[in-house]
Amino acid sequence: MKKFVANFSELVMFKHSVFSLPFIFIAMIVASYHDSGSGWFGWRLLFLGALAAISARNFAMGVNRYLDKDIDKLNPRTKGRPSVDGRVSSAQMLGFIFINAGLFIVVAYFVNTLAFDLSIPILIVLGAYTLFKRFSALAHLILGVSLGLAPIAGVVAVSAEITTWSVYLAVGVTFWVAGFDLLYSLQDMAFDKANNLHSIPSKFGATKTMWIARVFHILAVAFWQAFVLQAGLGLWAQLAILFAAVMLSYEHHLVNKDFTQIDKAFFTVNGYLGFVFILFIIVEVV
Repeated sequence: MKKFVANFSELVMFKHSVFSLPFIFIAMIVASYHDSGSGWFGWRLLFLGALAAISARNFAMGVNRYLDKDIDKLNPRTKGRPSVDGRVSSAQMLGFIFINAGLFIVVAYFVNTLAFDLSIPILIVLGAYTLFKRFSALAHLILGVSLGLAPIAGVVAVSAEITTWSVYLAVGVTFWVAGFDLLYSLQDMAFDKANNLHSIPSKFGATKTMWIARVFHILAVAFWQAFVLQAGLGLWAQLAILFAAVMLSYEHHLVNKDFTQIDKAFFTVNGYLGFVFILFIIVEVV
């Protein structure tokens, strides 16, 4: 059983949940602060929010691994994935996908009516990323939108509406994720070209891709600043934006200096960014 769980955890790269979880909770904290004067939204929504985020991500990653089996088995970087080497069968992946889709919809039902109404459209967007890279270099932005839905889901859970500040936060997340996905995709630039897969690195090359990633991350910081202003937050939230800008600059420094640092830039830097961002927001509303 332990091995079975470990295989599925590796399949969906569970540790990468650190990218989406902080921003759904940032939105929930700020929404609760606006609604009640307190950033605490209760144990029930904490549990439902975490379950929704995890099941949505499991669904998206399951779809990705299932549909990408034919590609992953050809790529030296991905041919050791459980979906490729037989540790997780196609039938098991399909079961995993449907279980998590069902769980997400059920959780949304118990959150509120708007969350339930949005649950299936959200799943459609989450599943679209894998298909997009087969015909469009805009797949990086689709991945960004997928994670950018997290703050929208957070504010809907607490306030049953979509606020302007949550849209700014979501757009910031979209450009943040799209930017670091561009950097991560540099590893597969040659493979994508050879296999007619669409990506910005394979289309424009490494130098232009890094410039596009810089622009995306500048836009991320700008939209996060707009979020802070629109939400009426103060010094600690401003420090969160400053910290994010510094971490993104460091990420670009790492990748620009040495492509072998892409994994460190992708996981470590972005993981710390989300974690510290939410800590500053918590301090802001306490």
